[in-house]
Amino acid sequence: MLPINVESKAEASNCCIRSVLSNVTGKWRMIIILALEDEPKRFGDLKRTIGDVTQSVLTENLRGLQRDGYLTRNVHPGPPVAVSYELTPLGRSLLAMLKPLVYWSHDQMDYVRQCRMEYDRDQVA
Repeated sequence: MLPINVESKAEASNCCIRSVLSNVTGKWRMIIILALEDEPKRFGDLKRTIGDVTQSVLTENLRGLQRDGYLTRNVHPGPPVAVSYELTPLGRSLLAMLKPLVYWSHDQMDYVRQCRMEYDRDQVA
């Protein structure tokens, strides 16, 4: 078994698996990593690429990914000053792990929809 079991909150807060996974598996952080696959992007480009994220949520998630070393924030002197975000080697290694999950998710969507409909139907009955 993978080392995921803990016996207390204190032990859970020191668990490396929980610490790393909780910071990379959120919806927005995974999408940001995927959006930066091909090239560095400026904030506005990232926001347009993702579409349904607010400016504050995007900012918060970019800072978290930068703090943990998955991306870098590069300031290019102007005028005008431009800021771009780029995956680090750690971010690229995470991307390599996420892509199979993305493909798997895409392939499973019809089945998941079917299961959801059956579940919802059974809940009403």
